Amino acid sequence: MPGKDFLDPVWTVWRERVVDHLDRILPVTADQPGLLHSAMRYSTLAVGKRFRAALVYAAGRSTGAADSALDVPACVVELVHAFSLIHDDLPAMDDDDLRRGQPTCHKAFDEATAILAGDALQTLAFELLTSDSALTVDAARRLEMCQILASAVGARGLAGGQALDLAESSDDIRMESLATIHTLKTGSLIRASVALGALTGSADKPTLDHLDQFADAIGLAYQVIDDVLDGTVSTDILGKDSGSDRNSDKSTYLTELGEQNARKFAQDLHERAIRSLDSLSMNTGLLRELAGFTIHRTY
Repeated sequence: MPGKDFLDPVWTVWRERVVDHLDRILPVTADQPGLLHSAMRYSTLAVGKRFRAALVYAAGRSTGAADSALDVPACVVELVHAFSLIHDDLPAMDDDDLRRGQPTCHKAFDEATAILAGDALQTLAFELLTSDSALTVDAARRLEMCQILASAVGARGLAGGQALDLAESSDDIRMESLATIHTLKTGSLIRASVALGALTGSADKPTLDHLDQFADAIGLAYQVIDDVLDGTVSTDILGKDSGSDRNSDKSTYLTELGEQNARKFAQDLHERAIRSLDSLSMNTGLLRELAGFTIHRTY
């Protein structure tokens, strides 16, 4: 994988930072309601790539922010991501049994607890953005970050994408619909991750626009490769139920394009993402390496 030796040590540090910070800000299981707190910690602290957190750190570093200032927005996107996975796995949604190499939240606990854990994780994310003193930005910027996150999570973001995904059938879905679903369901939080990192730094409007174009492209590329891996890699490697979309007769980029053309489409999106960074004078090396990970990843 290009740049792996350059990216991996930095990403390892970021992963340790965000997990340590999450461990400290999540409610402890000794406090009531203990079962809810246990479910929140179970899903959030499970071993994961922390890709969205890495995007926060990379975008923030590119725009002059210190890692210590980026811990809060990195935790915020990981909390929202954990919430989305808990709800996505529910029987009323995708009905999955395995996530991050362990039973899904509703399997480990129960459906009601899983729903409440997801709700609590989402609200904790907004609480951090509005009040955590480690986030060293002014009130106006905190409000802007809350607006970006709310849009990414709501009806014009991942919730809307999930609704479209549930409504579509493989008989009537088209490539444009597939792109819309995944731009909302997966891409919206990836775009928010880049934006929150950049806003913690000193990004101006033109820089934010270029970074959003970058994030939009890699967000869709990430899902294209996710579809490929879901249909070609074993459950043991993925840490989640592989082939679930195929078994549910869902249309994916793999079923619509085939593996070779799907990977080519992801490569085209990667090139578009990199072009959006070319006019920026700041150091975008880590963002470029994360874009490379997006299309070359194996899990």
